[in-house]
Amino acid sequence: MSAEMDEDRKPRRGRRHGRHGRHGEAERETTRVQLEMPPQAMERLQQLKDKTEAASYAEVIRNALRLYEALIGEAERGAEFQVKEPDGTSVPYRIFL
Repeated sequence: MSAEMDEDRKPRRGRRHGRHGRHGEAERETTRVQLEMPPQAMERLQQLKDKTEAASYAEVIRNALRLYEALIGEAERGAEFQVKEPDGTSVPYRIFL
């Protein structure tokens, strides 16, 4: 029986089980996600990957999700966002319109 089959003999797609990393430690379970993006969005993703020196598009997206989640959490608490300009002045920054 294949390792990709569960107890009901249904193939598991997009999940990795029992894989091991470089030093033998088990990797976390993952789910494969396929995205369709317009050319402009793909260009933005590539630029972010280059600017942040991320190893992959997935790393950029994971980091973006962490940041987005944190910002939403702060907004839910009632926090307001500001940007400090190079001259030292702070101006409101409206993230969620």
